[in-house]
Order: sequence, then structure tokens, then C-alpha cells
Amino acid sequence: MSNTMMVIFPYRYEQTWVFDDERVGLVREPFVSGIPEMIDLIVKDIPNADQGFKLLFSQNRFPGYQVELVWEREQYGGHWYRWQQQNLEGWLCPALFKYFSEVPHQIYCQAEKLGY
Repeated sequence: MSNTMMVIFPYRYEQTWVFDDERVGLVREPFVSGIPEMIDLIVKDIPNADQGFKLLFSQNRFPGYQVELVWEREQYGGHWYRWQQQNLEGWLCPALFKYFSEVPHQIYCQAEKLGY
């Protein structure tokens, strides 16, 4: 991928955080294993986040980032990351490679409400 900043629009589908990204062939791709708990925290002040929100992410720091995820280890083709400030750990599945050509050592994230 050539972009350094990426964006997806997660939403809840049947009590699960998921996202669609037709550009890379993902539909209702679920977040699992600790990531939903992280999302719950970063969207707690976003009204109606269950209906959708904007998630900006990058392997580089950017103004306004809220979360720094630090790589921990590989497992089952995916990778575990730690949000040290919240003492949380979550697993990102191999869909990670739809956005990064190599495993990023850090991922920086920011959640925003949708503009409508």
C-alpha cells in the first residue's frame, strides 16, 4: 500500500464490531480477541458509534492519535498488539496485510464520529 494514513468505517453487526472495505475485498470483517474491548473504549464518547464511526490508522504517529498499539507477537497468521496505557491486548487477523506490506511495530489510531 502506498498510503501512510488509512481509514475504515467500523460498525456493529449482530453485537460484533465489523467493517467493510470493498477496495481490499473485505465485507463484515470482524474484530476479535481483545480488539472489540479496545474499540469500546475509544468510541465511548462518540454518539451512535454502533451505527458507524471513522477509524484513522497509520504506522506513523499523526496529530490527534488516541491509541498507540505496540506489536507483541505473531500467532495463527495474525499479530497481537498491546495498548499499554489501558493494559489491553488484542489480536489483528491476517487482514492486517491488506493495509501493511510488513508487520508494523506500532499502529496509531484515532476514532471520529461520522459527518452526518
